[in-house]
Amino acid sequence: MPDRLFSRRDFSRAALQSFAVAIASPHLQKHPENRHAVPAPEGSIHLNFNENNYGPSPKAAAALDACTHIASRYPFSSYEEVAGIIARVHGVKRDNVILGCGSTEILRVSDAAFLGPGKILVIADPTFEAVFEYAGVDHAETVRVPLTTDHRHDLPRMAAACTSKTGVVYVCNPNNPTATIVTRDEFADFVTRVPASTLILVDEAYFDFADDPRYSSAIEFISKYPNVVVARTFSKIYGLAGMRLGFALGAQPTIAVLRECLDQDNANAAVLSAAVASLSDTDYIAACREKFISTRRWLCNELTKDGRSFADSQANFLMIDVGGDVSPVIEKFRERKILVGRRFPSMPHWMRVTIGKQSEMDAFLAALREIVPAPANNSS
Repeated sequence: MPDRLFSRRDFSRAALQSFAVAIASPHLQKHPENRHAVPAPEGSIHLNFNENNYGPSPKAAAALDACTHIASRYPFSSYEEVAGIIARVHGVKRDNVILGCGSTEILRVSDAAFLGPGKILVIADPTFEAVFEYAGVDHAETVRVPLTTDHRHDLPRMAAACTSKTGVVYVCNPNNPTATIVTRDEFADFVTRVPASTLILVDEAYFDFADDPRYSSAIEFISKYPNVVVARTFSKIYGLAGMRLGFALGAQPTIAVLRECLDQDNANAAVLSAAVASLSDTDYIAACREKFISTRRWLCNELTKDGRSFADSQANFLMIDVGGDVSPVIEKFRERKILVGRRFPSMPHWMRVTIGKQSEMDAFLAALREIVPAPANNSS
């Protein structure tokens, strides 16, 4: 990594970062998926934020119930325990791991460390927008690269867009909101084409839901490419979205730079205790994964029967073409107390829906067939 990045380890830089975080709040509150914008109708089915509707592992729930006795103590040892377990699970050293307040803190500190005035962020369009929002706070420019015709990252164009001024290139894999993937071979070629001075930030929040054999984690690349960092979260398959815990894996020098930008004491005792329990409950996580994949497969089959267009999903959500502006469709679902994802400006005719429990998806499909009738020649 470039020496310039390591020269930011002074007090003034830390002060500026703190100031940036402080002034960021009003800006970030404008994010179109602000969870507090409109209260959900009572009794709603939540299929809008890609959460795990099955909830956390019973072991994690028990750990949360039992955590009151540690509430008065700082969770330093628990922090190290979780980081150590993650390192062992992924076959890396403790120095290759940092924890974040959700994976969004990992995205924020990546921008804070590698972007700034005169630097450039390269992203797909559309993709998860937090990195873009934080880049704006850091006064960096953003280059958006449209997705391919099959709604996937155009990695050759993204690599070509990277220059010596590119601080971060962001790859969400599987991508949010399209649920499509970058294959292992595509990424292997991509990483050789991106400048070594550019951080390749791979967001694998939805890693656990992919079953395409061509897909694999970018973790295998961090030993050879020190500019690759992989972000993960406990918000999705582990069902701990409300507790806020994520982590990153990368080469030790790169992780050290990111560590300096983290909030101090950024994980609480309750979520760390739940994380330890979650990581040990592999049977529950495997069963959860199978339910998601089975229900996703069922929904795709039903949509195919209807003759509807949808993106190939490798996540716990799906994008469906509703044939016109999605905004009134979203509102009609809300009237039925079914919450689906927001409108994405670059895909205004597409609706994102989270894969929930089978009963929830039955209700969703019935509502979809009422609100957006299937093409006449495919109606069942």
